[in-house]
Amino acid sequence: MRRKRNVKRDIEPDFRYNNTLVAKFTNHLMKEGKKSVAQKVLYGAFDYIEKNNKGKDALEVFDLAIKNTSPLVEVRSRRIGGARYQVPREVRGERKIALAMRWILKAARGRTGKPMYLRLAEELLNASKNEGEAVKKKQEVHKIADANKAFAHFGW
Repeated sequence: MRRKRNVKRDIEPDFRYNNTLVAKFTNHLMKEGKKSVAQKVLYGAFDYIEKNNKGKDALEVFDLAIKNTSPLVEVRSRRIGGARYQVPREVRGERKIALAMRWILKAARGRTGKPMYLRLAEELLNASKNEGEAVKKKQEVHKIADANKAFAHFGW
């Protein structure tokens, strides 16, 4: 029997920046359904970025951070003849963004000693400069995929 089709829901853009990517990031940031708390954290981070970085637009920094942490390839496990191989695959557009958001948030939550909006702002700034934990994670995934490119012919 076939699986039920996955229906993509349209996410309405956030009210402050009128951007769907920001709204999606807010949803990723949210815990236990507390969207207003997530919005305060995200907008606080954006305000910090604009205030402390010589008038840099927070949306530009955010977009650049997402772009810099989006992976091009990843490895997927594939079982062939009793052995498991790490097969490198290209990452499709929606998954790239989802992984980038997940890695940025994990890196921000991993920092300690500061309020969440500051940790998030610093991680976004670092990612926009191609630095930080989220970018390291991307480079690590690329390195693993490069090491396993001999198994690329096992692809789907």
